[in-house]
Amino acid sequence: MQRPATPLRRPLRAAAPPRERGAVLIVALLVMALLALGLASYLNLNVNSARLAQRSFQHAAAFNLAETGAEEALWSFNRAHAGQADAWSGWTTLLPGARRTFDGFALGSATGRVQVYVDNHQPTGNARPGIVALATVESPGTGPVTRMIEVSLRRRSRFSAALLAKEAVTFAGNNASVDSWHSDPDRDPATAPVPYSAAARSDGGSVASVSVATNAMLVNNADIYGYVYTGGAQPDVGNNGSITGASTPPGVRIDAARIATDFTASFPTLNTPVDGTVLASLGSTLGTPGLATKWRCAAISLSGKQTLTIYGDVTLVLTTGSGGKAIDVAGQAGIILAPDSSLTLYVEGDVAIGGNGLANPNARPATCQIYGTNTSVAGQSFQIAGNGALKAALYAPNADVKINGNGDVMGSIVARNITLTGNAAFHYDEALGELDTDMPFGVERWRELTTESARAAHSGKFAGW
Repeated sequence: MQRPATPLRRPLRAAAPPRERGAVLIVALLVMALLALGLASYLNLNVNSARLAQRSFQHAAAFNLAETGAEEALWSFNRAHAGQADAWSGWTTLLPGARRTFDGFALGSATGRVQVYVDNHQPTGNARPGIVALATVESPGTGPVTRMIEVSLRRRSRFSAALLAKEAVTFAGNNASVDSWHSDPDRDPATAPVPYSAAARSDGGSVASVSVATNAMLVNNADIYGYVYTGGAQPDVGNNGSITGASTPPGVRIDAARIATDFTASFPTLNTPVDGTVLASLGSTLGTPGLATKWRCAAISLSGKQTLTIYGDVTLVLTTGSGGKAIDVAGQAGIILAPDSSLTLYVEGDVAIGGNGLANPNARPATCQIYGTNTSVAGQSFQIAGNGALKAALYAPNADVKINGNGDVMGSIVARNITLTGNAAFHYDEALGELDTDMPFGVERWRELTTESARAAHSGKFAGW
């Protein structure tokens, strides 16, 4: 008998040498180490990013708190101006300064406070009070972040621009121009005023309209040496027109840096005064040299060679109402201000000044102020055309003002619509921006104090709080 065949057996695989098994283990350990290192770096990156984000948040929050503190101080100033007895309630008054801490601000995981110092909380006249606000924001695990700002206030002015309109400003002449000067650069009424001249000329002659209409600012061929502002539309500048300033590069005719299209302004109404000595009619003179007087009459009507000469500081209220003519000067007639005299007019009716116009020999346009008090839908009309230089500040926010002349016009005009039909040179007196001592306060300038030296100048104000 034959034996059954023995099945073939697969040869056994040789086991890996110990050296190869060690290499695999090392590679695995290296991979795990790299993964751990990457994971640790990723976690560290996330932690640092979170810290940076928190720090950035604290910086932004501190800045917002500093601005909030300054706004609280401004609010108190204007509440005091409005006669609110509790305007500075909660403040520690230091005479003349005041201070207050606003705290308890919950900013997510952070908390904040702002300390506010005011250097003069009872300003009078044209005083310019200052505000310093120091804000602090803290979070657990991080150091505090502080931001400090300094704000200077000034009273708002009805005459903050050369020409300011609710609706449109139109230059219809071919060679009209606008610039500025300052008749009281040292702000000292005891010194002689500075008259306009080429040497005193500056580029503060702003022309503005709050309207968003495309025809709100028709510069046409006028030369504006200053700024142009509108509520939304670009100014329309002709081929011979320009908008420039002292900082405009040579050869540039329209300086974009001197144009803004986000302008806003308020036009507070004025009430017609109800006091004053009543006059049945006007003679050839009014007032007394060196004295302040106040009068009331229906209208001023001059023709032929008639004149009305103003002496002293005269306030005249014209009672002719809407639709009537409150001032009518024609022929060779004129209203004349005597040297060192002033005239303040309150007018509700229409105004037509021609002939020899309104002659003001004084260097300061503020010596002749005209206030239009009409609040009707139709408004009022001012037609001014005359010989010689016109020096006046005209505030009539509900009036259409048209000036036709080829000489110098000095001062400021605020109206619903303003049209200059001649080739007059309009010179804005920057001193008019400081004329109103009965207006609320606004921000003149502000800056953040970022250097140690700048902060050190105010550090004593916050000691011991």
